[in-house]
Amino acid sequence: MRELSGKVAVVTGAGGGIGRALALGLAAEGMTLMLADVDPSALAETASLVEGAKVLTEITDVSDPVAVEHLADRTFGELGAVHVLCNNAGVFQGGRIWTREPEDFAWLLGVNLWGVLHGIRAFVPRMIDQDTEGHIVNTVSVAGLFAAPYSGGYSVSKYAAFAASQSLAQDLATAGSRLRVTALCPGGVRTGINRSERVRPENLRTAGRTEDEAASMEIIDGLLERGIDPAEVARATVEAIREERFLVFTHPGYAEGLRGQTEALLSGTLPPFPVHE
Repeated sequence: MRELSGKVAVVTGAGGGIGRALALGLAAEGMTLMLADVDPSALAETASLVEGAKVLTEITDVSDPVAVEHLADRTFGELGAVHVLCNNAGVFQGGRIWTREPEDFAWLLGVNLWGVLHGIRAFVPRMIDQDTEGHIVNTVSVAGLFAAPYSGGYSVSKYAAFAASQSLAQDLATAGSRLRVTALCPGGVRTGINRSERVRPENLRTAGRTEDEAASMEIIDGLLERGIDPAEVARATVEAIREERFLVFTHPGYAEGLRGQTEALLSGTLPPFPVHE
């Protein structure tokens, strides 16, 4: 999809981090935007930063299929089409996998996996019916390819999101669709995903942070502090849309890590987590 100017893009999780960078990057390409987030003030701030582009906003909990369907209805109703869909919303919680409560998995899977699935279901059939070029970007995370310690629930949700992305791409290809898919797998990026608890629903909250969760947050805090700017991720994403690339890493070390993981798995050993530099 070479030409973005004059087209319509939808970005979920647009209130900050990669979502905000995607909104600004796509606006700079001349796209009209529908921005969605569960945090009203953060979403309004992103919209205020966009220059030279038409912007609509919608408060949306992507774990709610009715809310995502409403987002799609409003987007197609008011903007007439969707050419780029960024299923970007995501949350993080650390801790060893055996310490996670059912509510933890419900929250992580609700946003990180079901948010992608709801986006696919609500938007993709209508994008197919448009019979135009189009692109779906799912923000998966490198955790969707490399399971790390202290983040089992997050990795489970992201592995599933990667599988959904690959299945979507295969289904679109066999259907002869003009839509393409990118599985965006960022590593350390300076975002606020380590503060995800601020948007966790009350009905899915647990008693408090466990010792192993606190340890995991120290790791993720350091990773984010040393991370790249979200604008770099947005630039890589725009390039991937234009080049119709399926898998996008943000750190060159992960490509070699993927080779190493494959070799380790084929030899029957536990793969090491790759460095992100």
